[in-house]
Amino acid sequence: MEKLTLYYSEVTFNAESERVVMKTLVIEDDHKILEFLNLGLKGAGYFVDQATDGLTGLEKIKHSTYDIIILDVMLPGLDGLSILSQMRALKIKTPVLILSAKKSLEERIEGLQLGGDDYLVKPFALAELLARVSALIRRSNSASSIPVEETKLIYGDLIMDLEKREVFRQGKKISLQVKEFSLLDYFMRNPGKVITKTLILEKVWGYDFDPQTNVVDVLVCRLRNKVDKDFSEKIIQTHRGVGYVLKED
Repeated sequence: MEKLTLYYSEVTFNAESERVVMKTLVIEDDHKILEFLNLGLKGAGYFVDQATDGLTGLEKIKHSTYDIIILDVMLPGLDGLSILSQMRALKIKTPVLILSAKKSLEERIEGLQLGGDDYLVKPFALAELLARVSALIRRSNSASSIPVEETKLIYGDLIMDLEKREVFRQGKKISLQVKEFSLLDYFMRNPGKVITKTLILEKVWGYDFDPQTNVVDVLVCRLRNKVDKDFSEKIIQTHRGVGYVLKED
């Protein structure tokens, strides 16, 4: 692994500007990286809890509340993707930033499919990690900044309560992860409009991805499985070669 160097002059994010208390869990078995993250996050104003193996990390997730989790993939005891799968099965919706030394697209897609919210390949710059952490927390807590008169979005039989972060279709509650909720929010604010993959990357992730990546397709597939699969009318439609649209048949 390349040597990690901490440059505080690169960091422009100020955690004190956020409205919520910043509590971060870092699950990482490489002690040099753990120390690097601990110093960097604390320097940006975060409270940092940590675990050096997967089983300990999962227990902390089950018994404590965090604003964000930074999760390594390769861990002793229980790997990061297994932790992610188990916490989502337990309906724990805390945003997760996955760290990995592997650059393969397949692993990145698997992590996103299991419920990861973002992915960062080692070695990484502290400034980029803090920017991504900040973006994930802002999206996770975005409901608090929504005006009272805009706390609900309704499209046909689909209702999104932005204040409680709950979604219902035909009275049935639909549990969504952070990025799924953000994507549906974007669709419901733009009904009938064909939305390109590039726009989705920009609005949901907030920074550039490789335009050839299929993370958008993966996210849309996950959302469809929850919003459309058990209902006769499918409202998330594909415009091949262009993008997607929220539209009743």
